[in-house]
Amino acid sequence: MSEALSPAPLSLRERPGRLVRFANRWASWRAGFAPTPKGFTSQPEPRLIGSDARGRQLMAGNLLFAGVLVQMPKDVPWAIDPPTDAFEDELHGFEWLDHLAAVSDGSARPMAQDWLAGWLSRYGSGKGPGWVPDLVGRRQIRWISHALFLMSGQDPSETRAFYAALGRQADFLARRWRSTSHGLPRFEALTGLIYSACSLIGVAHHLKPALKALAQECAREIDASGGIVTRNPEELLHVFTLLTWTAAVLAESGKSPDPAVNTAIMRMAPTLRSLRHADGGLARFHGGGRGQAGRLDHALAQSGVRPATVTGLAMGYARLSGGRVSVVVDSAPPMIGPQAYNAHASTLAFELTSGRYPVVVNCGSGAGFGADWRRAGRATPSHSTLSIEGYSSARLGPRSAYHGVVKQALLEGPETIEVQESDSGAARAIAFSHDGYRRTHGLIHLRSLSLENDGRLLRGEDGLAAITAEDRDTLDRVMARLPIEGIPYSVRFHLHPDVEAEIDMGGAAVSITLRSGEVWVFRHGGEATLALDKSVYLESGRLKPRATKQIVLSCRVTDYGSAVSWSFAKPTDAPRAPKGPAQDVLRLE
Repeated sequence: MSEALSPAPLSLRERPGRLVRFANRWASWRAGFAPTPKGFTSQPEPRLIGSDARGRQLMAGNLLFAGVLVQMPKDVPWAIDPPTDAFEDELHGFEWLDHLAAVSDGSARPMAQDWLAGWLSRYGSGKGPGWVPDLVGRRQIRWISHALFLMSGQDPSETRAFYAALGRQADFLARRWRSTSHGLPRFEALTGLIYSACSLIGVAHHLKPALKALAQECAREIDASGGIVTRNPEELLHVFTLLTWTAAVLAESGKSPDPAVNTAIMRMAPTLRSLRHADGGLARFHGGGRGQAGRLDHALAQSGVRPATVTGLAMGYARLSGGRVSVVVDSAPPMIGPQAYNAHASTLAFELTSGRYPVVVNCGSGAGFGADWRRAGRATPSHSTLSIEGYSSARLGPRSAYHGVVKQALLEGPETIEVQESDSGAARAIAFSHDGYRRTHGLIHLRSLSLENDGRLLRGEDGLAAITAEDRDTLDRVMARLPIEGIPYSVRFHLHPDVEAEIDMGGAAVSITLRSGEVWVFRHGGEATLALDKSVYLESGRLKPRATKQIVLSCRVTDYGSAVSWSFAKPTDAPRAPKGPAQDVLRLE
């Protein structure tokens, strides 16, 4: 029996309805009449290097997909009843091929070939859950990239079945890419089609329309600053990676992409560099994680875009950096409306990283741990910012289920966010404000951050203020209804689980020790009550949330304004160069 060892995660990909499933099935059947490719015109190299450890984990029968661990009951995984939709998507997307191909001694090849043969016998005729355009595109990229790995020593009948499935998938993508939603799913489908047209004999006629469609999608989805509407940094990286792969496979085939694709790559590269922390990981906002280790650096290097400095905000994020310290702040409104079911109420939240070690973080996306964790991860208290007790800066709408996916749109978020930068020579400062609490309380959240050039001191101040007469009237009405004096609010600083934190200096400070031995000290101005509470770190690929801590400053608004001041500082005798981190081999805890 297979056993799911964690709460079932929610699939973030919308499940197709009955009519769409029928259209996909009809297209996959018709695609079976397409000519079978006779071979490869060119062989793209695998663009990503998988994990030897993950490959050996798969060889041992431990299938860890979408945060769920299943022990494989037989030699192939296709007999498993997938515990979640997200697990099923990862299984049929074939991204696990990267890990099997990365096993250093090549011993995973027979398993990869057996798994492929099992898929072909069950689903190669166009049936099954994997016949959705974005999944087909994802799978086609992996099959073509690892074709030599898969075909070496393969039985001739299996080779013929492999080519037939490649041809069917290429024709299916040509018929059905338009049915995908805009954004990442469409980029996946079109990239898979372009890979097919550049690599397979007899499929080149699909290239011109696919390139035209990709250029239109770039113009539609990538704005002038190199950002996307969801403001999810990891999703931006996925799109960027697909575009760099497209450019590379076209170059290997002696072809050039549409200028719109190159323009999008050039716009996105500096934005991603601004969203990268000092340790190389991405800032974790709006459902995105840190990104697969090395993927961002590899994609940036492959793009060929020279490093450049972003002036102002990058996809709505402000950045402070000094020495080996980086601070990234969510400084723009979240995506709002019926499609905003992955956006977070994280306005003015920040993350801080010192060298190779994250210090202050956001809890992250709980999508991999079930609906309740997903909802909690989107709320303002799960981010390192100020929140009024019982309220988030943007409100989640009612729960609704659509084809098995529970959705909650983000509604009534901040409408106006102001950002003002200044530079004193010794430090760079940014002042922010947002009006996410104006409608409910008549209050504006004000936050100022200042990082010294050597990165050893971050100063901050957070406050709430009723600015206009109308705001004061709203605040007076709210205060009159309260059974106690004042409106309680908190400023939270969620700490990474790898740091050690303890109350120090008689309760006036918190000492924070990184794995390198580097020490930071958190202090505050005395306007609030300091506490060190429990928190969680929600990280994809793990079986359960990681326990960690959060620094909480608690205060009340008793007049038309209230503010608390605080700082993170390295002591003068703290190490200046963090040691390298220990390597995580398998992260199953």
